[in-house]
Amino acid sequence: MWTIVLKIRGIQPQHSPFTQPDHDMSDILVHNEAGVTTLTFNRPDKKNSITASMYATLADALAVAEADANVRCVVFQGNETTFSAGNDIGDFLNNPPATGDSPVFRFLRGIAGFPKPAIAAVCGPAVGIGTTLLLHCDLVYAGDNAAFSMPFVNLGLCPEAASSLLVPQMLGYHRAAEALLLGEPFMAEAALEVGLVNRVLPPSEAANYAHAVARKLAVKPLSSLIETKRLMKKGQAQQVMAVMAEEGESFGRMLREPAAREAFGAFMERRKPDFSQV
Repeated sequence: MWTIVLKIRGIQPQHSPFTQPDHDMSDILVHNEAGVTTLTFNRPDKKNSITASMYATLADALAVAEADANVRCVVFQGNETTFSAGNDIGDFLNNPPATGDSPVFRFLRGIAGFPKPAIAAVCGPAVGIGTTLLLHCDLVYAGDNAAFSMPFVNLGLCPEAASSLLVPQMLGYHRAAEALLLGEPFMAEAALEVGLVNRVLPPSEAANYAHAVARKLAVKPLSSLIETKRLMKKGQAQQVMAVMAEEGESFGRMLREPAAREAFGAFMERRKPDFSQV
């Protein structure tokens, strides 16, 4: 339920949007073509879990895309079986976000304030931030194997990415409470019903469809795209940033508390957490 070194590379026509050349093993692939920047989670052996260095690359890539007048939109994607398993727990414990300038918070502010259209192609698990980043995308296309989850409570934490504001707005309070308090997955059709995704497709078609939409946007006037998105978002843009900052403070505090320590310890030890004493 939920050092900037940008690898700019060419995609050969025979490759599908999900297929990456074997020689490029970056965890985040950044590709620019015909006005579209594609950001690909490329860590399949770790279910595309996100490290601090990956957040830094994502934040930097968004900043470059925002500043480049030739870029009309951004596409986020994983592969046909996995979008992202969320934070890499080991890396997260070794590199916890200590300040507002930590890579994860730079990325969250970057995507929340990104002025151009943002599209996502989501297949397979989208856990934690794998779901909450979608709240800041303008168009989301899901494979019918997509599973969304926001298990923050199960980790002794609280929501992030302004999801405590945006999820109740999108799902309604009671379904949001089910998603955020229980943290259990919901599938693509349920996400379509509540408006989290625009369309559900076979996994082999999701990225192609997202890129077809991106190409449509790329030939439209940039000023009109930016102004239309600004007008749609302006009613709560400041509130989103304020809630995101408050969530970040709570998240950082709770990360140091016993419940989170027990949850993460249990995860690393491959056992069920015991919250009876916390």
